[in-house]
Amino acid sequence: MNKAKRKPVIAGNWKMNMTPSKAEEAVKETVELTKGMDGCDIVLCVPFVDIRVAVRATKDTQVKIGAQNVHFEKNGAFTGEISADMLCECGVEYVIIGHSERRQYFGEIDATVNLRTKAALKAGLKVILCVGEILAERQANITAEIISMQTKLDLAGVEADELKNLIIAYEPVWAIGTGLTATPEQADKACGIIRNVICGLYGKEAAEAIIIQYGGSMNDANAAELLAKENVDGGLIGGASLVPAKFTEIVKAAQ
Repeated sequence: MNKAKRKPVIAGNWKMNMTPSKAEEAVKETVELTKGMDGCDIVLCVPFVDIRVAVRATKDTQVKIGAQNVHFEKNGAFTGEISADMLCECGVEYVIIGHSERRQYFGEIDATVNLRTKAALKAGLKVILCVGEILAERQANITAEIISMQTKLDLAGVEADELKNLIIAYEPVWAIGTGLTATPEQADKACGIIRNVICGLYGKEAAEAIIIQYGGSMNDANAAELLAKENVDGGLIGGASLVPAKFTEIVKAAQ
């Protein structure tokens, strides 16, 4: 499938880091350092409390702002949760759904990932949907089965015309925050498996168009090699996205 048809997306996931004052500084520096780099889309997914300052700091720039989670109901008695409409009104364009840390620490399951995904897409948000296997599953040689199942369950009921607002991030759980990284060949193979699932669900044209990121400890040192692979269309960046200079090197690698 023709990689040239897909524009890479480099998205930073700040996780639970950066107070609003620190966030404003980091966002402004990222905007300045990546100015003129239009070979990829650039996104910073920040904590809820940083959204307002981040949106202001990126107004009329090449950098877009995303959130790290969203609830599947429009409103109601869900203490501590944030709806898609709330995010949209704050100026958010993207949202991460199904991150491995949400699954591992907060009881996220494919059924709720699916509900969140459909709610976010319906509201007009662009979804970064995360799938990936744990170490025991890779060692058992069932990576393909796990990520195929997750992709199918998470996209149940999602219509083909909604895929234009969907990005899938393959993030092997064993590589998140561990310093371990899938080899370029492993990353490419896994992203290719996901692309084949999309082909089976929605057809070849949809599979060729969809953006599939790699999200397992991509950094400024390994980004170029990973991004060169046929099925890797960008990165969901953790720790390196907190350092504007390092994040910018990844953006450069995607040009």
